[in-house]
Amino acid sequence: MKGNTKEKRKKRKRFCLWKWSFGAVAAVYNGIFAYVAAHGKKYTCLLAAFLFFILSSSFSFPVFQDRDLSYMMSDVEYDKNRYPETTGQAAVAMTAQTAEVELLDDADVLDGYEDTELENMENIDKYTLDEILEDSGTAAEEIRETEQTDTEDVVFDKDDWRLLLINKQHPIPEDYTFELGTIKGSMKCDARIIDDLLAMLQAAKDDGIYLVICSPYRDLNRQKVLFDRKVEAYMEKGMSYIDAYKYSSQAVTVPGASEHQIGLALDIVCNTYYSLNEGFGETEAGRWLQEHSHEYGFTLRYPKGKEYITSIEYEPWHFRYVGKEAAAVMKEKGICLEEFIDSL
Repeated sequence: MKGNTKEKRKKRKRFCLWKWSFGAVAAVYNGIFAYVAAHGKKYTCLLAAFLFFILSSSFSFPVFQDRDLSYMMSDVEYDKNRYPETTGQAAVAMTAQTAEVELLDDADVLDGYEDTELENMENIDKYTLDEILEDSGTAAEEIRETEQTDTEDVVFDKDDWRLLLINKQHPIPEDYTFELGTIKGSMKCDARIIDDLLAMLQAAKDDGIYLVICSPYRDLNRQKVLFDRKVEAYMEKGMSYIDAYKYSSQAVTVPGASEHQIGLALDIVCNTYYSLNEGFGETEAGRWLQEHSHEYGFTLRYPKGKEYITSIEYEPWHFRYVGKEAAAVMKEKGICLEEFIDSL
């Protein structure tokens, strides 16, 4: 009899313990629900703002965005810890999507327009190498005696105008100013780089390479029109605005973030190859520039294999002035401007 009574007491204790535990948990949850109900609007707004930032920010991790990272998939060696690659089915889908898209060059979107948005567009940048060099006053023999740049004792400064980093994440500073100089006629660039530019053109000519400058300084309006027309051209092919903007920004820098606007970048081809495409890199002129441009302070701004850093497709015609010392280091180490700046 006593054993039955003991057993009943134990059961009652267990029941009371479970009842108390359930009541405590219920009280905690009721408190949480009551607090959330009282402050629901505030936290809902905060959560919505956070999600909007994650989904729309250009700095958020690619998994949250419909972003084309196919340029990271081929012939690229890089620090996987710093620049994680896309793998699996998503990577395959992105690569396939890009392969189906015909990237447009400048001529594709400028030809056929009769408006006046780009005044004198058809008459600009059309001078032969001899016409450019005829008034340079630079002796060929002096140019060819350019000494190898010694970079061992050079201290680089991020504030040096020659090293100004301009890209999608680093637009042109509002207070940035420079003096435009004339290369020839309507062709202009930063006045401080003209001597080195002419020296490079003359040196190439001495080696039998006739370079052609097809796009030096561009003002904001010209850059904006070029970019907008490329977006329109992609949309006419059936793309959404977001996709058209994405593909356009791989080939044309977003207005306000173009090195052409600060007069330090030039598109250079040759008298036998005028197309702005990858094929120029395989020409004799393209190879000469890649081998010798650093001797005159220029660097191939968007090299092959660095697309994952520059966010711009390989452009063997686009050269940026950075100064002889920096250009020599970038050439020796095989790095782009972003990597050089990051190393300082």
